[in-house]
Amino acid sequence: MTTTAPPQTPSSLTTPSARLTSGHLPKWGTWGVLGLALVVSGILFALTAVAGGGEFNVAGWLVVTALGYLVLIAIISSMVEGRRKGVDRLVTGIVATAFLIAMVPLVSVAWTVIVNGVAGISAEFFTSSMRNVVGEGGGALHAIVGTLLITLAAAVISIPIGIFTAIYLVEYGAGKRLAQGITFLVDVMTGIPSIVAGLFAYALFVVFFGPGIRMGIMGSVALAVLMIPVVVRSTEEMLRLVPNELREASYALGVPKWLTIAKVVLPTSIAGITTGVMLSISRVIGETAPLLLTAGVTTSMNYNLFEGRMMTLPVFAYTQYMNQGIPAQAYVDRAWAAALTLIVIVMLLNLIARLIAKVFAPKLGR
Repeated sequence: MTTTAPPQTPSSLTTPSARLTSGHLPKWGTWGVLGLALVVSGILFALTAVAGGGEFNVAGWLVVTALGYLVLIAIISSMVEGRRKGVDRLVTGIVATAFLIAMVPLVSVAWTVIVNGVAGISAEFFTSSMRNVVGEGGGALHAIVGTLLITLAAAVISIPIGIFTAIYLVEYGAGKRLAQGITFLVDVMTGIPSIVAGLFAYALFVVFFGPGIRMGIMGSVALAVLMIPVVVRSTEEMLRLVPNELREASYALGVPKWLTIAKVVLPTSIAGITTGVMLSISRVIGETAPLLLTAGVTTSMNYNLFEGRMMTLPVFAYTQYMNQGIPAQAYVDRAWAAALTLIVIVMLLNLIARLIAKVFAPKLGR
């Protein structure tokens, strides 16, 4: 004769040992722990500063606060929510702390450039050059024009070469030795110092024009050498992300390969390619060493890339800071203003690139 167990009552399912979920910290619990760590570490550093007669160490206070928060949130969460949730909150806190640490130098540089660069910004700075200017006054119009022209010429040279090279590597060169050799050379070019690119461009033009030559197009060639590997690698990765099903569907409709690349592959990856191109421009627009060798230094306006020296913003900032006259503060202000202008130009170029990528990206809606 078999016996059956009595049915479980609702009360037996709600015993502490049978619960399937643990407790939860309140929504304000994370911020409360952070505030506790801030207060406790602040009191400790304040007492240390008073006892030692020194100043309050803000950097040390923030570091101790971060460590204290990680320890407290792990312990409290483990006690209330269980060990698994405690480890999860600990790792989340470590990731967030790493992000904040990475943001510190970026915010610090941006804030320093803005605070110091505003002092040198004026209408004259954007409407005049440094021709016949000694001391106060003058501007960086010639450097702004030179930066835009040289960078534009470098982009015209490097972007088509980089994109077509990436197309060959992905679409035509799979498994071929030539493609493997190109990939190796691109990897090598990615790590070359910028001064080497400047020396290459200078040596190339010296062969045709003789020693002592300085032209804006020389700077464009030097920057193009630095841009090409970045464009190739970024475009190559974006093209590899395009699903093969899209290519196969196009081939099934009888579309030739070159038209499939132009109408399907490139439009699908245009957003990533644009981002890679902007990364390459941001990589070279602030270069100083190769432009000192190739474009040279001048105080006058020059709109011709193929004749005479041409000033750029990085070289302008360098020369103003290194060759200070009287009053010295005027030269320092112009250097900081040039740095701020360069950052603004890069930001505007990135915004334009985002807009272009958004306009030309394939529409996913019906």
